[in-house]
Amino acid sequence: MCGIVGYIGDGNVYDILIKGLHRLEYRGYDSAGIALVNPEGKLNVYKAMGKVSNLESFCRSKDLDAKAGIAHTRWATHGEPSDSNAHPHFSEDGNLALVHNGTIENYKVLKDALSQHGCHFHSETDTEVLVQLIEYIRVTNNCTLVDAVREALKQVVGAYAIAVIEKNNPDRIIAARKSSPLVIGIGENETFLASDATPFVEYTKDCVYLKDEELAVIERGEPLKILNLENQESQIDVTTLELSISQLEKGGYPHFMLKEIFEQPNTLRDCIRGRVVDGGKRFVLNGVLDNIEKFINAKRIVIVACGTSWHAGLLGKYLLQDMCRIPVEVEYASEFRYSNPVLDDRDIVIAISQSGETADTLAAIQIARRQGAFVYGISNVVGSSIPRETNSGTYIHVGPEIGVASTKAFTGQVMVLTMLAASIAQAKKTVPEEQLEELGRHILQIPETVKEVLKLNDTIERLSLIYTYARNFLYLGRGYSYPVALEGALKLKEISYIHAEGYPAAEMKHGPIALIDEEMPSVIIAPNDHLYEKIVSNVQQVKARGGSIIAIVTEGDKLIRNIADHVLEVPKMPECLTPIITSIPLQLLSYYIAINKGKDVDMPRNLAKSVTVE
Repeated sequence: MCGIVGYIGDGNVYDILIKGLHRLEYRGYDSAGIALVNPEGKLNVYKAMGKVSNLESFCRSKDLDAKAGIAHTRWATHGEPSDSNAHPHFSEDGNLALVHNGTIENYKVLKDALSQHGCHFHSETDTEVLVQLIEYIRVTNNCTLVDAVREALKQVVGAYAIAVIEKNNPDRIIAARKSSPLVIGIGENETFLASDATPFVEYTKDCVYLKDEELAVIERGEPLKILNLENQESQIDVTTLELSISQLEKGGYPHFMLKEIFEQPNTLRDCIRGRVVDGGKRFVLNGVLDNIEKFINAKRIVIVACGTSWHAGLLGKYLLQDMCRIPVEVEYASEFRYSNPVLDDRDIVIAISQSGETADTLAAIQIARRQGAFVYGISNVVGSSIPRETNSGTYIHVGPEIGVASTKAFTGQVMVLTMLAASIAQAKKTVPEEQLEELGRHILQIPETVKEVLKLNDTIERLSLIYTYARNFLYLGRGYSYPVALEGALKLKEISYIHAEGYPAAEMKHGPIALIDEEMPSVIIAPNDHLYEKIVSNVQQVKARGGSIIAIVTEGDKLIRNIADHVLEVPKMPECLTPIITSIPLQLLSYYIAINKGKDVDMPRNLAKSVTVE
């Protein structure tokens, strides 16, 4: 949630910050603001409701001269979207400006105490409380700004990533983080600060990821300095980015979501590369092989995730139980962390998060580690918090996902879980070698298979016109197709705002069938697997009640083709791989229905890409 950008250097400060905000807008787009310190020590702050483009328009006639600056694009937590609640926020005397991502849980206690000491507040945000607290400590204790920030953060309960500038010092930015990401880009005579590396990838490949409760002092002409809250200097680890500008641009597509759907042949190839070898005979996930005894001897696996990653986790359950014969539970991370879970050193917790920063998943990891469980992370963003907090793990390597509704990250997560299950099964010998080799060959063919599925694009675009104004959808699947039904329903809800529900098809008779009528279309995922005959019966039940049916079936299907109103065929694949290819038509259907309704598919209302607050 929310995006932070900061810059000190010889470049055009305003242009760099605005471009950075555009790159981070997927993290929040309720409002945006920028604070610029000019060479004379004047602090100019400009804010606007809505998207970053509104801020750009507002700033056209303003004084934009600056030597340093910070900027913010907001996803509202405390206080509704408004100009007054937009960041940056000021201290009482106007000396400081601060931007913040996260949630200060004890802000009300701090606000009441500051009010008693004469502070006046002009917003509803927890962020304004923090900047007021920093300035109050500095004035009261007659200390440096660095010390005031450290002392203020010791009093804070919650999550934060902050950047602070002062009008009397245009050559310094102070930044800090806890449970919310911040990365520093180190260029030649310039330094960048951002929530992720996308704002500065075109300027430098060298970066430093701040750790929890670390504070960075960024000064013009001085080496980067990192301290902990006890004022001890931390070691600086410089990382080289593996990121390109082309990954951050639409590349001729009208939306990032459509680009990312069509990137899946390449992203899956990147995900598989080096992990399925010898023509499909061996599965090589180093994070698994380096800890293989843990997996072989595990008494239970618990998967924790949120949203789309949770749906991938459900598929992980089927994969791991089928191939490895290990009991698996799948938990919403937000519920797991408050459920008083029982874990021990023979449990493995698999945490799945595209961003690697999901607050609830991070909290679940910390609980699991305290109880002695071995924690394995599956993430997309190199250097993010979850890979650093886990014992081991695997990156999905699908490249930056800018569209808020996850597409390529979902198929990447499912592919990693498939390879993870296969590598454990190979070590445990729970699946015959010839069966694993056949699976490996099909995995290597997946990129080309997905290319074939994407040829349905034009058919789905035309089909979407029929269903654009439906008010409700029902998505049904069985076995491996049930989590796909959940994911398809979520995609439609996220970007078109049409109510949709995913169900196991057999559960339809236990209530949802009451909803079926001529105005309730059903999307049924029905590949030719061991449950095919069962789902044919479910399709007939929907049709008998006048429901309209869109069916995803295997090429050559005869039975359902004669029942459904619309059929989308996908290639025949091993049962455990069908979710990857059946999910793609559902991504396209959601995309085109939302486009027909005139929705902003890359920035759906009320949503942001990375949920870094509880």
